[in-house]
Amino acid sequence: MPTTVEVRFKGNRKDYFLWSDDTEPLHLQEAVIVPVERGLDLGRISAVGETATKKCASSCTGCAVGEVKIPEQTIVRRATQEDISTANELRRSEEDTRRTVLEKVRGRQLDMKVSDAEWQWDRKKLTVYFTADKRVDFRELVRDLAAALHTRIDLRQIGARDEAARLGGVGRCGKEFCCSSWLTTLSPVSLALAKDQHLSLNPAQISGGCGRLLCCLKYEHEFYVTSRKRFPKEGKALRTDRGAERVVAVDIFRERVFLRSEEHGPRIVTLIELRDELERLGEPPPEARGISGAQIVARGQGPRSTPAETAAVAEPAPALRPERNVSDEIAGDAARPREDDAEVQRKRKRRRRKRKGPRPDGGPPPAES
Repeated sequence: MPTTVEVRFKGNRKDYFLWSDDTEPLHLQEAVIVPVERGLDLGRISAVGETATKKCASSCTGCAVGEVKIPEQTIVRRATQEDISTANELRRSEEDTRRTVLEKVRGRQLDMKVSDAEWQWDRKKLTVYFTADKRVDFRELVRDLAAALHTRIDLRQIGARDEAARLGGVGRCGKEFCCSSWLTTLSPVSLALAKDQHLSLNPAQISGGCGRLLCCLKYEHEFYVTSRKRFPKEGKALRTDRGAERVVAVDIFRERVFLRSEEHGPRIVTLIELRDELERLGEPPPEARGISGAQIVARGQGPRSTPAETAAVAEPAPALRPERNVSDEIAGDAARPREDDAEVQRKRKRRRRKRKGPRPDGGPPPAES
């Protein structure tokens, strides 16, 4: 029975083929010659057998649920050392080809950025990848490139994320871009993900090398959303053993709640301690789903704090980044002087009198009461 094989090409491009020779199985990273549109191309094995079959089924959008997709094309042969040398020479010449394409673009004065050029192994097709802010009419450019390079030209417009995936690079974490190393499907990332994680909303601080929002913002978003459901909302007023207190911020990693009251000032308590105080006073639990403390421990979401951990709660979490500084708001409300009710009424009458204007009989406006 033929074996499903995943073959990867330049720029994280991949496709699936069949290998019919069971006597000599293929190995990972082995070079093979595969059939493509109007010719042959060279790629390397990235998955074989059941793993490739599952990846093929997950990446297919046209298959029915539960249906196993079978690739239609078969690998031509294993690549020889001469084939690999030819492919390496083509890769080295692609930068010069990109410069040639760039000169033609400048000659036509087209508003486009040439990102990369990729030769097919048999040199029957050249694929040029470019980015542009709007649609570009490159029909004349294709004719110029076909006459200069004597091959079939395929121009493809890609986005900023796809460009970063093809070119690669190192992110601010010190590792290779996820999109160019292992992340094969690029999902949309919105600013709401950073807001839910209490990160800076400045796009310059949460953007990657492509200029778009970091893809890793989506990795832990579900954890943040699920964890915050067990905590009271920031800015909410609670009735505790110290009286009325307002929630300033929450620390979901250490399971702590930052509270502040008008009389006693700020304090930090663990989520379990806050839950016990609310239960003693008959207040509803802070979370919306009604998860008890025993269920939190049973689910592994956080053990009860020991006396040593309770004593260490006095230190604020340095990594905590509250979305807004509620403590400043509380202090500002307390320090702001309140106007007397009579003064407020006089100001309202004065504003109404200005809107009405002078009296119809020509007399002076009514005196203040």
